[in-house]
Amino acid sequence: MSETSRTKIYSRDGVDVEEESAFSSFAGSICKASYNNSPYVEIHDFSGGSFRGPRPFTLKNLPDGCFIEASTDGIGTKGVLIDAAKSHNLAAYDIIAMTASDITRFGGIPLVFINVLDLVSVGEAGDEVSETYKSALRGLGEVAKQSKIVVLKGETAQMGLCVGSEITDSPTKINWSGTMIGAYHKDKMITGDTLKDGQVIIALKENGFRCNGISAVRKSLRVKFGNEWWANPEAAESIKLAAAPSVLYDAYVNTLHGWFSKDFKPEAIIHAVVHLSGGALKEKLAKDILFPRGLSATLDNLWEPPQIMRQCAEWHKVTDDEFYEVWNGGQGMLLIVDEKDAQHCLSRAKEFSIQAKIAGQITKEDTPKISIASQLTKGKKKVYNI
Repeated sequence: MSETSRTKIYSRDGVDVEEESAFSSFAGSICKASYNNSPYVEIHDFSGGSFRGPRPFTLKNLPDGCFIEASTDGIGTKGVLIDAAKSHNLAAYDIIAMTASDITRFGGIPLVFINVLDLVSVGEAGDEVSETYKSALRGLGEVAKQSKIVVLKGETAQMGLCVGSEITDSPTKINWSGTMIGAYHKDKMITGDTLKDGQVIIALKENGFRCNGISAVRKSLRVKFGNEWWANPEAAESIKLAAAPSVLYDAYVNTLHGWFSKDFKPEAIIHAVVHLSGGALKEKLAKDILFPRGLSATLDNLWEPPQIMRQCAEWHKVTDDEFYEVWNGGQGMLLIVDEKDAQHCLSRAKEFSIQAKIAGQITKEDTPKISIASQLTKGKKKVYNI
């Protein structure tokens, strides 16, 4: 059987090889455009012009003694919301936020991204399906440039029915995962070991859900708008808000941490970075950071939850006790710094269009706990104990 015959058979079986090749070539052009994004990454293109060819990289201009790290994550079931909202062009904010921040939070710098984009079919050149998925890759190029990250390469997989979703008949379902490669230096690690009573907690505002607690969001939408919530015209605005892209904090935090200064000296000492992903305040701040060190915190000035988060809590009857465990409550990241450095951190945030404020402070109690002034129900306190 000829190669052409095999290709036609494969196409009839649901995978258009020629269109996939053209789509992958487009994806390769997005990667190539990112190769000069980082001052610390040099790409060596041995591909001979083929998007499938080898393109290794070396690191440069970093301080001596750096170690290489990798962090893998994905957008999870937020892909269902993105597809329902048709906001594929913004999906890259979520995949970069999930992978980059897991390096940033320990004092590292994210540098190189490799991804796997699972989709139903690449469609045909110029049709709605093809352009929808291409918009996701264009968005990746824009986010990578903004974040000073190189998109080295990726895999586009036409998965057909293997891409799951409540929206079973959607031709633009999406699942996106990837690995971020970054660098650590032993003198720049942020471990939390320098935390102490009296330090302040800065909350960086988040406009939506990031990529965690999305199953509870979708349940909320079902309760309010019916089992086929995505098809209910009255749900359109709520879906759009629920699918809002994650705010990117990495360039801001890494600037404060000195990764982009000439001598790599921090502008402010950051004692802990808390990425409020799964488990939010209870898991990421209390159990992972404070309680093992015998420390407590008072959070009496958190951000107001986004309106869609407040509505989902109402529809799904999420209590204040659960609210700051299931969702981030309106802050996607916390920085813990000395009081003398707080104002500089707040001023710097404005330069990155990030809203930041002092949300509380570290305390020392007989029994470690976190006391939260809930912004879901005014006047209600929530306490997480050890």
